[in-house]
Amino acid sequence: MVNTQALSSDPALRNLDGMLPDLEALYRDVHSHPELSMQETRTAGLAADRLRAAGYEVTTGVGKTGVVGLLRNGEGPTVMLRADMDALPIQEATALPYASKATAMDREGKTVPVSHMCGHDMHVTWLAGATKLMADARTSWRGTLMAVFQPAEETGEGAQAMIDDGLFKHFPKPDVILGQHVMVGPAGTVAGRAGAITSAADSLQIRLFGRGAHGSMPQASIDPVVMAASTVLRLQTIISREVAAAEAAVLTVGVLQAGTKENVIPDEAIIKLNVRTFDAGVRKRVLAAIERIANAEAAASGAPQPPEITTIDQYPLNVNNQDAAKRVADAFRGHFGAERVRETGPAPASEDFGSFGSEWHVPSVFWFVGGTDPKTYAQAKEANKINELPVNHSPKFAPLLHPTLRTGVEALVVAARAWLPA
Repeated sequence: MVNTQALSSDPALRNLDGMLPDLEALYRDVHSHPELSMQETRTAGLAADRLRAAGYEVTTGVGKTGVVGLLRNGEGPTVMLRADMDALPIQEATALPYASKATAMDREGKTVPVSHMCGHDMHVTWLAGATKLMADARTSWRGTLMAVFQPAEETGEGAQAMIDDGLFKHFPKPDVILGQHVMVGPAGTVAGRAGAITSAADSLQIRLFGRGAHGSMPQASIDPVVMAASTVLRLQTIISREVAAAEAAVLTVGVLQAGTKENVIPDEAIIKLNVRTFDAGVRKRVLAAIERIANAEAAASGAPQPPEITTIDQYPLNVNNQDAAKRVADAFRGHFGAERVRETGPAPASEDFGSFGSEWHVPSVFWFVGGTDPKTYAQAKEANKINELPVNHSPKFAPLLHPTLRTGVEALVVAARAWLPA
């Protein structure tokens, strides 16, 4: 079991116990009212209201639905804390009493179920709690705290939307940018590393062109189904045959669409795929190989025109600054104790958090907070079944409320205080 007793007694955390019931209510509220990317108006309103009540200067509508709060508290460093707000088009299957029953219209005009199956509801609650605690304890530190509630992380566009909308022009440049994510791991623990922490990601669509015909007369066709099937199989060899064992990459084909009837050979087929990489050179080689294979398979099939390859979305490689990551890790060990602070490898998940630091040329640090019942996690580890636990984006992903809620608030406060002097 994880001992969740903190070792330090930071004055900014003095009121946390009394705040937990209110934060739990906020979490349940946000969880029950999820909103799709760039539709987070209600969630943004809750965040803005809480920042105002705590004494922050608040700007709304940054990057469409983003919220920025500033608490200027004398001379000193500026620390930016970020939380993402959007939910996913997934039907929740957690059986929680506050489970989402929400639906919304997506960008294609379809009505879809919506739920917080990635933990962004927890992220919003953590930042709301941390900003309130820091405001209440402002006599114990000096500097500026900048809270950013970001839209559209799930579509990879929210961070850039805020940047394009003048984030860098209208707000003070931070000395450090800090963020965190709830993940599978023992609740009550935090995990991070210096260097690459989450992967770069590229999502692509490949549109393959053929010539339709009756299913009884395949000789009159150029079959895009066979073309697509061959392409999918060959794409799998990129990782196994073109990426060295010491390197890392993931390529997943998530969509293969063609045709409407069993006896009709269609005119075209669609492949949608996702690539995760941890190195710019590997990323370049993998993307080039995808294009080469798609074009070659089309040519081998006698396609009437080359494939149409388009980018659906992209996420940058998220790299933790070496010195800043060490400062955060040291602060965590001092507060939580070494047994609750873990070193992790780079995660194949992706985040647009890194855009803030890389484009602002500011050191950034991103880490993970465990959300799995420690006993359940320990049993799964013992049985070599950790991969069977519900992960982010699973319809059954449900972080253990306590101590995950407390741990995430503590982590944000402790990390911020590593830069904000007394």
